[in-house]
Parts: sequence; C-alpha cells; structure tokens
Amino acid sequence: MNIRQRTDLVKLSDQTLAELPEDILRPTYDRSALTAGIVHIGLGNFHRGHQAWYLHCLMQKGLAHDWAIVGAGVRAGDAAQRERLAAQDYLTTLIALDPAGSTAEVVGSMIDFVPVEESNAALITQMADPAIRIVALTVTEGGYYLDPATKGFDAEHPDILHDAKTPDAPVTAFGAMIAALKKRRAAGVGPFTCLCCDNLQGNGGILRQTVVSLARLSDPNLADWINDNASFPNSMVDCIVPATGPNELALVRSLGIDDACPVTHETFRQWVIEDDFCAGRPDWDLVGATFTDDVHDFEAMKIRVLNGGHQIIANAGELLSIETISGCMANDDIRTLFEKVATSEILPHLKAVPGMEPNAYVDLISRRFSNTRIVDTTRRVAFDGSSRHPGFLIPSIQDGLAAGTPVAGLALVEAIWARMCAGLREDGSEIAPNDPNWDTLQSLAQYARENPALWLKQTKYYGTLGHEARFADAFAAWLDMLWTKGTTATIRAYLTVAG
Repeated sequence: MNIRQRTDLVKLSDQTLAELPEDILRPTYDRSALTAGIVHIGLGNFHRGHQAWYLHCLMQKGLAHDWAIVGAGVRAGDAAQRERLAAQDYLTTLIALDPAGSTAEVVGSMIDFVPVEESNAALITQMADPAIRIVALTVTEGGYYLDPATKGFDAEHPDILHDAKTPDAPVTAFGAMIAALKKRRAAGVGPFTCLCCDNLQGNGGILRQTVVSLARLSDPNLADWINDNASFPNSMVDCIVPATGPNELALVRSLGIDDACPVTHETFRQWVIEDDFCAGRPDWDLVGATFTDDVHDFEAMKIRVLNGGHQIIANAGELLSIETISGCMANDDIRTLFEKVATSEILPHLKAVPGMEPNAYVDLISRRFSNTRIVDTTRRVAFDGSSRHPGFLIPSIQDGLAAGTPVAGLALVEAIWARMCAGLREDGSEIAPNDPNWDTLQSLAQYARENPALWLKQTKYYGTLGHEARFADAFAAWLDMLWTKGTTATIRAYLTVAG
C-alpha cells in the first residue's frame, strides 16, 4: 500500500471518494439511491468493522440497497459519534491489519444517524417506520439488565423502573424498541426483527427476555404481541476490533485519508445467525455469513475460548504492566496459561462445529491474539470484568465441577481477577477504575487479601461456587500465592502442578 504524507490528505466524504488514493477500496454503488432497512443501536467500532462491512459487501454486489443502516445511540456520548460520522457522510475507513500486510476500504452501508435525545423520540419514530425491518444492537454484554448469576431480568434497576413508569419517554434502548413496536401495532404494521450482536450465550433469547419483560411491566398485552410476533434470532459475531485512539488516527492519515473515526481490525471475521427474521433479511450468506438453526455450539466455542481467553490473559497482563494483548501473548507464562486452561478446562465442555475442531480453534485464537499489528489494549479487554467473568468463564467452572474435570486453572484466573481489582499492579502503579462496579470490587478485593472467601460471597457473580470446596479452596490458595509470591510465580506453579 502506498503511504501518503500527512500534508496530502483527502477529507472523507461522498464528494471526495474519487479523490482517495487508488489502492483504497471504496463503494461502487450509488449511495444516494440507498434506502434504510436497519436501525443499529450502539455504533461502536465493532459494528462498523463487522455487520456494516457484511452489508457493504452485499451492496458492492448490487444487492440489498434497500437495507441501509441508520445508526442510533441512547447515551449522551453517542451524540459526539453522530457528529463525527455525519461530517463525513457516515462513511468509515476500515483498515485490516495482518502480519502479512494491510488493506484499507471505505464502507458506505450506513446512511444516517438519528439525533440522540433524552426521550429517544427520534429513535422511536425511526424504528416505527415500516421500512425498518431489523433493529440490531451492540450495547455490550453488561447492557441487558441481567442478574449476573441467574441471567434473569433485573426488574429493579432504576432505568427499568423509569421505563416501566414512563414508557412513552424511555431512557433505555429496549424501552425505545417497545415504544416503536407499540406504534407499529397501532398502525397495523408488523414488528421488526430484534437482532442482538453482543457476546452473550443465547443472545437472542436474552434480548427477547429483556424486551418482553420490560414491556410486561407497563403493557402486558403489548408484551404478548411482541413475544408472539417479533423474532429474536440468536447470533455469534467474531472479529477483533480495537478502540480508535491516536495511533489509529495517525494510521489512517498516513494512508492519505482524513477520517475522524476510522476502524482497525484483524482479517478474520465470522458471523453465524439463526435464520429467524419476521420481516425479511439481507442475504448476508452470499458474503460469508452462516445461517443456521443451531447457533449454540458456535456461540459456546467463541464465547468461552475467545472472550473467556481475553479475560485470562488481560487480567494477568494488567498486573504485569503489559499494555497490549499481543504483548500478553508474547509473555510465555501468560500464553501458556491461556493455552493450558483453554485446552484442559474449557474444551472438555465444547462440541466441534462445522469446519472447526475445538483444539484447532484454540490454536486459531492463540494466533489471532498474537497478531502484533492489532494494537488491542489490555485495559480495553479487561474492562467490565463483572459482566464478562460471569458470562465467559464461570459457566466453564460450573460445567467442570459437574463433570469432575479440572478447575484449578479457572480458579487461578478468578484469583487473578480479584488481585487485579485491588487496584495496584506489581510495579506499584495504580490501575484506574475499569468496571462499572469498581469501587465495590476494589474494596472487596482488598479485604479478600486476608480472607479470600469474601470475594466468592459475591453471589450475583458466583452463585453457589463459594460453597464448592474444590473450586473455593483452589481459589483461596492461588489468591494467597498471588499476594505473597507474585503473578509470574503463581502462574508457573499452576503450569507445573497441572503438568
């Protein structure tokens, strides 16, 4: 790829697409002729580097021009993202980073972004439009108002109580979806498909639970109508997409493009979707997505090995002041910890999926984590452990205890998380708050230094695992060793004992 100097920049917009460097791929379709069919809530990097790219690829084939994306957000910070994207006609430069080389492509499948309002009135109006047939979400694993231990609906959360009381002016994405569905029912318009694209096992079922349960608090008849008529397909999404920071902004400028919100990503992508769409869908399978009636095994493999693996290495990396995920994998002890725990304690509970055996998947993830071109920060990956550990790791512990398979490595991983939440790295530097529940976690982690059982009393994360001696005793021993001998010595002790 030819590299242009910073003084030779092209401001990204519809009008300047032809002026981009010749080696930058760009839309070949007429963006002015696109019409909206999808509202996507949560316009972060992942969506733009994954789902929006699949749709763009279809559009490049002359298909799905009536399925363009309208972005949306329900947080105040989303307004700034809307402004950045609007200033460049909602175009995004995707930069694929691989040790073998890089490519760049401008994606044009998004055509609008609704105003971000406290009442979500504009979002409700947009979703009530009969042209919108899919409402998709990437709002993070912790955004579905779940009890972390039971996975049940948290009906007592203040946001939920607000939306139940004032359903016509909701503050949550789910409340806005319900208000739009209510308008569609009143107008005699069918529902849209509700498509979750977050890393949750059975994510379609979880989204159904959240939407229907919230609707039932204010309008039981509407809740029944949604449950009976809307569809909530399960899906599994996979692509490593780092956050955009100064390095990424400098990279896109080095290519000759002035893009305020570029996305870097690895070359691997996967999207497995249950074929259950009540109002039609794009033919994403024509550009590499997989439609299936059984997403569960794909979900389990990806969530437990990749997402769980991210937590295994990132928490240890934080304690050892390693800044990136590839840097964590360059540490022999952390890499071997991931591979050992994944192989001996996670894989026994997974099934092969078409085209991929579990052991081969661990090897694939190890290579992907080790990609030095992907500058994925340890801090980003370690964020929100209070949602990610219950979703990604604890199910493997529960399965291991039930099956009598090893859990000592997973106990160590949980002890490393507890040690990390104490807020100090081994070099004495402070770990800045990195979880919505950081204050509580930090306090408990400091008390758990002397009494490890206190950490496992967080039943909203661990359920009854604190009473399982095989896990709890191992956790206590590892946490004591982490404090007295350090992270590296403790990991090596596990690797030695585990053979």
